Amino acid sequence: MQINRGGNQYQSITIDGVERHYIIHIPPSYDKSAAVPLVIMLHGAGHTALGALDSTGWTKVADEECFLVVFPDATRADPLLPPSFLRNPQVWNDGSGRAHTGSHNIDDTGFIRKLIDTLESKYVIDSSKIFIAGFSNGASMSYRLGVELSDKIAAIAPVSGHLWMKPQPLLHPVSLIAIAGVDDPINPLYGGEVETPWWGKEYKPSISDAVTRWAEMLTCGCEPSIQYYHSGIRKISYEECKDNAKVLFYIVDGLGHHWPGGKPLLNERIAGKQSNKVSATELIWQFFVTITGNRF
Repeated sequence: MQINRGGNQYQSITIDGVERHYIIHIPPSYDKSAAVPLVIMLHGAGHTALGALDSTGWTKVADEECFLVVFPDATRADPLLPPSFLRNPQVWNDGSGRAHTGSHNIDDTGFIRKLIDTLESKYVIDSSKIFIAGFSNGASMSYRLGVELSDKIAAIAPVSGHLWMKPQPLLHPVSLIAIAGVDDPINPLYGGEVETPWWGKEYKPSISDAVTRWAEMLTCGCEPSIQYYHSGIRKISYEECKDNAKVLFYIVDGLGHHWPGGKPLLNERIAGKQSNKVSATELIWQFFVTITGNRF
């Protein structure tokens, strides 16, 4: 299925007999004359591909820099009913075992692998410049994909998400840029018990520890360096990682459970305050450019 709406195309693929949907944004300057990067942006639990497109600003950067950006939809417990944040949330199988994706072992890794293969067959994509970004549950899914699709992915960019999977050697080095808020009440920076909209009280692991574990998986060889900025941002850098991979971690004071610099999808009562001290999208894209060596 393919539906064109401006620069965005609504498409689908079938995996294990289930139709999976996604939106692809194609920049006006794309003409198949040269291979371009691919960014896959994963929405958070309860949200949608369209919500991620509208709230993150990825399409603007894609138009400026000429790369493809794709927004897939996760699955929901009742596929016959439309997605609903509270009643029928779309959730990724991020390895935590939660929700219908965990109990039914939804193969989201297989979906993203087939999605990449399908896009590579339809568009001219630089296979060395495929990146995954994600928010919240989508961020946790990006960690999982970094482990299970390390043969496909150059880097991941989790924003406010956990690494639920056990540490394990990466078959191929996958660089990491992570962003988290000091005042995130849903996915706390250092972990703890929280109240979730769907599953009541649950313990969330430390986002900070997830970054440290990823650096260990990349066998980064020295203590991280820390830079402080006047705007209340800490930048933690790991160097000497396997095969020149890089790990960066940005911690933003005053930021709740939001995509920094984007349009908030949750109100402050639930998610805390938004912050425009930094644009997550622009910061992530510059990291992707840096680790692959040049601008496109």
